[in-house]
Amino acid sequence: MLASCRHAFFGVGLMSGMINVLYLTGSFFMLEIYDRVLPSRSVPTLIGLAIIAFVLYAFQGILDIFRGRVLARIGASLDEALNGRVFDLVVRLPLKARTSGDGLQSVRDLDQVRGFLSSLGPTALFDLPWMPLYLGICFIFHFWIGMTAVVGALILIVVTLLTELRTREPAKAAVETGAARNVLVSASRRNAEVLQAMGMRGRMGALWSSSNAKFLDSQLRASDVAGGFGALSKVLRLALQSAVLGVGAYLVIQQQATAGVIIAGSILTSRALAPVELAIANWRGFVAARQSWKRLIELMAALPPRDAPLQLPRPSAALSVEGVSAAPPGAQRFVVQDVAFTLKAGNGLGVIGPSASGKSSLARVLVGVWSPMRGKVRLDGAALEQWDPEDLGPHVGYLPQDVELFAGTVAENICRFDPGADPEAILAAAKAANVHDLILRLPDGYETQIGESGEALSAGQRQRVALARALYGDPFLVVLDEPNSNLDAEGEQALTQAILSARARGRIVVVIAHRPSALASVDLVLVMADGRAQAFGPKDEVLSKVLRRPPGTPSGEGPAAAQTGGGTMLKVVETQGAAS
Repeated sequence: MLASCRHAFFGVGLMSGMINVLYLTGSFFMLEIYDRVLPSRSVPTLIGLAIIAFVLYAFQGILDIFRGRVLARIGASLDEALNGRVFDLVVRLPLKARTSGDGLQSVRDLDQVRGFLSSLGPTALFDLPWMPLYLGICFIFHFWIGMTAVVGALILIVVTLLTELRTREPAKAAVETGAARNVLVSASRRNAEVLQAMGMRGRMGALWSSSNAKFLDSQLRASDVAGGFGALSKVLRLALQSAVLGVGAYLVIQQQATAGVIIAGSILTSRALAPVELAIANWRGFVAARQSWKRLIELMAALPPRDAPLQLPRPSAALSVEGVSAAPPGAQRFVVQDVAFTLKAGNGLGVIGPSASGKSSLARVLVGVWSPMRGKVRLDGAALEQWDPEDLGPHVGYLPQDVELFAGTVAENICRFDPGADPEAILAAAKAANVHDLILRLPDGYETQIGESGEALSAGQRQRVALARALYGDPFLVVLDEPNSNLDAEGEQALTQAILSARARGRIVVVIAHRPSALASVDLVLVMADGRAQAFGPKDEVLSKVLRRPPGTPSGEGPAAAQTGGGTMLKVVETQGAAS
């Protein structure tokens, strides 16, 4: 990425060279004043030198402005090239590995690199190679003036190296503690109602204070080290200027130099060491930017972009699960083991089982959120990994257990923020989810802004809008995880009708259920326990094995039987799971 900016960096280097040559203006101006103008008392010479110096200073200022602007645009160009990739990393990383912090470190890393490129830090790095020029001119003035400047430069270089060694760990700790602090405050904000209702605000505040104290301590240590060495370098540079003046005065007394050499040597020495001092002052930012760039490179290497596979035709026949075993990202323990079944177009599958039996995990595998560690999930014979996620998405509808909507309008959420969405398709999805009338009763209908996470809607409204989003575009596979957890009787009836309508159109619907009313619209049932399939088959046949019917209840009543035995259904499943 930075290599693509090499022409811009070359331009910055060229401008830096010209600027550093122009920095000699002050030194030679003072040399001429003391050695030519004052002895001759020539006002025209003074005016001529002043005009030349003014023009050179003007060019130096213009070049300095351009150099800063070019560096800022290099940072912006890098951000433009990487921001899409960084967003992809933020979204993909939780699906591939267990993450710590709030998951936004990549965004902050890119901001850090861009911010450093736009600061004075890089100018110091471009000016450092010109130190030998100034030191060489000091030697031309006199050997001992040059030696004094070299000794001062070596001392400041040692200070720079010490700054690097001493700030590395505090800067790294500041990043880690800052991420932990952000996670805590973000979780507290999301759960503000819980903290208020259960009197937890004070305790969470104490945790926040402790986490914030660790962050501040890390920042203060990094700041103290960088500030201390920065102050030391400034004092050393001032002392060195005085030393050069003293050496120059001694040489003048010995008639080995002129008065102009004293002033010019002092200015040149100061200019030679200015990049070192500037580098020390910006070293903290440089270290942070370097660490950020390293993390970005490592993360991009770990999650390379996928080449877009050949686009496959729209699935329309079957979903096959072939001996699938899966574990959460970054974990090794299977939460789904050796599950296998096949569904045909028009099938509706209800997945039941006790808590932590692997139902939601299986749902994530079916829609491609988690990749199986063993086995395959296939749509019309093609494994999910053979699809590009952007191509597969329109054929899949997914309603997760924890419904999450995005800030925007109701219509934007239903159409999955497709800028070219057909209004008729949005209306069709809303009607398929039986949520059209509910939306019309909102303040601005489909254009109602729902706020962050859909906070303007009730839990039941969010769930029904999310169901419409899952049905948008009439996908072939619809996976609904606890779709009736927040629904009232009217909502459950609408859900049942939506599932039956999707099945009638030849779609496959998988429903993860705790409440038996969700099974009213399916024809097949899969029983899960301990991550394994305990039973699979026609609903009435499977339920007759797992439901304890009250005496006199006829078998084969279908959904009615499920409703009657709903209170004990999961208890029986739990018993079977324990036995297995």
